[in-house]
Amino acid sequence: MTKLANELGTEKIGKLLIKQAVPATIGILVMSINMIVDTIFVGQWIGVLAIAAITVVLPIAFLISSIGMGIGIGGSSIISRALGANNPDKAFLTFGNQICLTLILAVIFVFLGNFFSVPILNLFGAKGAILPIASDYFAVIIYGVPFLAFAMMGNPVIRSEGKPKFAMYAMMVPAVLNIILDIIFIKIFDWGMTGAGLATSISFASCGLYILYFFLSKKSELKIIPKNFALNLSIVKEIIALGGVSIVRQGAISILMIVLNYSLFTYGGEISISVFGIINRVMMFALSPVMGVSQGFLPVAGFNIGAQKNDRVKETIKKSFLFGSVLGTIIFLFVIVFKEHVIAIFTTDTTLLNDTPNAMLIVFLASPIITMQLIGSAYFQSAGKAVPALFLTLLKQGIFLIPLAYILPKYYGLAGVWWSFPIADVLSTIITLIVLKREVDKNLIGCE
Repeated sequence: MTKLANELGTEKIGKLLIKQAVPATIGILVMSINMIVDTIFVGQWIGVLAIAAITVVLPIAFLISSIGMGIGIGGSSIISRALGANNPDKAFLTFGNQICLTLILAVIFVFLGNFFSVPILNLFGAKGAILPIASDYFAVIIYGVPFLAFAMMGNPVIRSEGKPKFAMYAMMVPAVLNIILDIIFIKIFDWGMTGAGLATSISFASCGLYILYFFLSKKSELKIIPKNFALNLSIVKEIIALGGVSIVRQGAISILMIVLNYSLFTYGGEISISVFGIINRVMMFALSPVMGVSQGFLPVAGFNIGAQKNDRVKETIKKSFLFGSVLGTIIFLFVIVFKEHVIAIFTTDTTLLNDTPNAMLIVFLASPIITMQLIGSAYFQSAGKAVPALFLTLLKQGIFLIPLAYILPKYYGLAGVWWSFPIADVLSTIITLIVLKREVDKNLIGCE
């Protein structure tokens, strides 16, 4: 652990953030490209409604797998602080508990998802002609979700070890494999949505197996030790308290998708769900550098909080704000210039080509400031403060965007759905900055 301590505790913050953020960004970018290509393939080879089906199904899969993500982020916060405080035994015990919790909960939720598939699909917006296509996709993809849950648990843990490149590789492997399998199963074998689901499910499995290989290899400082699978109540409580932030966030996103799909279907029909499906894929790709900054922030901040190096924590916050805001501005300018060209990659459908560009521009309006939301909630997670982390996490999707996406369309029609995004971004950013400033003034000034 000496090398890790030397890097996270003493290396220049700017260099550290770049070293942590770049691999995270590349990993997220490749995963986003994977989802974009997946959407392009089904849109071009299966049809417009196939885009809507994927838009409905993937939030369900990610809701289940978010259990693993929450356990991973919650546990990695404990691990980072334990390593910063020179307590490797706690780090090892936390890791073992993470594995046990992930596997138990993922299997339970996959069973429930399989048993209640039709009601769940209906709830998430699979209505009319979308339902049979979504059912074919969901019936296959559900079996890859436990592997995805394990991968999403393991990825932040790998970063907490100071191994961001391996975390990046874990995200690249399934992305490349999914693209190859899409071509084989959809284009060559003509298996339709079942083929698309099979390709995605196998890619999820490859990601989980790669991460398992990493932890079994000599590359990992954390080891899979069966005796650490025995759940420790205090560790589990802390994992759930911190990881619950990410799980609740994904839960809020899932509720948001229900509301969005309802409003989109009500005021724009099936085609509007396809419009949002394209915008959502572009958002995941375009905002990956900003997400990478927030992912790079977590291990750096967590370690230095554990080591009580408050000046380095403050510097990490400031430079993360700077890097993320610059990247967000560049992304917004790119969307302004190339929005029509981007949409044309996904489809040749005239309605989609006409309706999507302006909607996408509105949704991206607040891109330059979203890093501040992400870093605000990430700080409290890395500090082990679950309540403010949960509050800030829920601000955009839960407190603002869900009611806005439901209420505004009643007065402004479909345009109200699109305008709910930048309004929610601005309001949540203002509140995040107020809460974070109070925390920094109270706990990071004059405490050296």
